[in-house]
Amino acid sequence: MRYLRIWQAGLLVAVFVVWHLLTTPGLLPNVMFENDRQAAFFFGEPMKIFGRIWTWFVVNADIYQHLWVTLLETVLAFAIGTLLGLAFGLWLALSPIAGAIADPYIKALNSMPRVILAPIFAVWFGLGIASKVALGVTLVFFVVFFNVYQGVKEVSPVVLANARMLGASQRQLLRHVYLPSATSWVFSSLHTSVGLAFVGAVVGEYLGSSRGVGYLILQAEGAFDINTVMAGILVLTAFALVLDAGVGRIERRLMRWQPAAGETEKL
Repeated sequence: MRYLRIWQAGLLVAVFVVWHLLTTPGLLPNVMFENDRQAAFFFGEPMKIFGRIWTWFVVNADIYQHLWVTLLETVLAFAIGTLLGLAFGLWLALSPIAGAIADPYIKALNSMPRVILAPIFAVWFGLGIASKVALGVTLVFFVVFFNVYQGVKEVSPVVLANARMLGASQRQLLRHVYLPSATSWVFSSLHTSVGLAFVGAVVGEYLGSSRGVGYLILQAEGAFDINTVMAGILVLTAFALVLDAGVGRIERRLMRWQPAAGETEKL
């Protein structure tokens, strides 16, 4: 669409305008709450939320140390979880015996609610960055693993047979057949993994930390400061979108060989 960005920005502005009208006392009659202040108490006021963000980044400039910690935890969890998922996905997909042996254990670990591991990681690794990274890795790993595993399994037998007829070695098959086949699956999982890495970092900060955006949100919740809570959520969302956009740029660079959807239809 020609004006896609304009429509997207307009929708965002409309959401904040409606939010402002519904939570600012006296602007609109409120039928959901007994008085006008209750809506602001439960949902916050956009102008105060933006004021808090401005104070964090410009006036006091005290959020950067917290944001750096959360982003570091997220990036480390994302990178380590992706590499482990890629390595184990390739290994088990290319080793049928190892895959068959590990299959029930992989499924059992995947079915476990990983959030309950956070207190255990806090005991094992302490309340520093390591415990948050460990939790994020467990969230990212399985998403990437299953996508890589499925991507390798989806390789066309005809393509494999032709490559072997041309004398391709196992290493050449891995580089020129298996990895390209799994790449599209990997990138589709990475967009989800960015959000999960943030979840791991923030949940870990909730359970025990002295720094991080999750720590700021936890402190605000304890004081019933909904505006600061919403400000923290908006900051985390914005930076998650930035990381996701970075993944998208890398995907476009590495997937140039793959025709776009419109080009495929023309063919």
